[in-house]
Amino acid sequence: MPSYVFPPPQQPAVAVLGTSSLFPARRVYCVGRNYAAHAVEMGHDPDREPPFFFMKTPDALLPDGGTFPYPTETSDVHHEIEMVVALEKGGRDVPEAEALNLVFGYGVGIDFTRRDLQAEAKKLARPWEVGKAFDHAAPCGPLARASEIGHPAKGAVTLDVNDERRQTGDLDQLIWTVPEMIAYLSRLFELAPGDLIFTGTPAGVGPVARGDRLHGQVEGVGELRVTVG
Repeated sequence: MPSYVFPPPQQPAVAVLGTSSLFPARRVYCVGRNYAAHAVEMGHDPDREPPFFFMKTPDALLPDGGTFPYPTETSDVHHEIEMVVALEKGGRDVPEAEALNLVFGYGVGIDFTRRDLQAEAKKLARPWEVGKAFDHAAPCGPLARASEIGHPAKGAVTLDVNDERRQTGDLDQLIWTVPEMIAYLSRLFELAPGDLIFTGTPAGVGPVARGDRLHGQVEGVGELRVTVG
């Protein structure tokens, strides 16, 4: 048996709603500008351009929410509420008509972004990791199994900060649907069990401050509560 030079890190995982089981996370894909109104507020054309993706590391997950430590080297951290898709099967070149067969379930996530560092990276034509893939940047609530809730294609997506509504959208406003995202992504990467896909955020993204209380919901899927520490 091989030995490790130090104990391997704990497997990042997300809870499964109503069970004691954990969903082991392999990769975290994020879809950019997948709601037209958000594309506009970020200064981009809302037309249906091909989807683009960036990644967060699995150890950036903050399972079940809780306390999000305000990150270093920034003064402008933004919230982005999203539905999360969890895959229990994988493959390459998955036909759109078969894409939902890969899905284990759905959850509620927040794509926290160091907006100032992301903006600087964009200006210099550099990758976004410093703005997107920092520690605890991907809170994710418990996953609801597709076998119980089906495959949501409509339903309100909202985020309240300190009991005031900040973001409002609907899953039927997604520019690229979940089957389309999975099919397209599978042409770029070989998908595998444990992959998570953050599906994009509606308009209304904005800054958070220490002490803020965030409550995100996706109708028919679940909710997520986070406090900024």
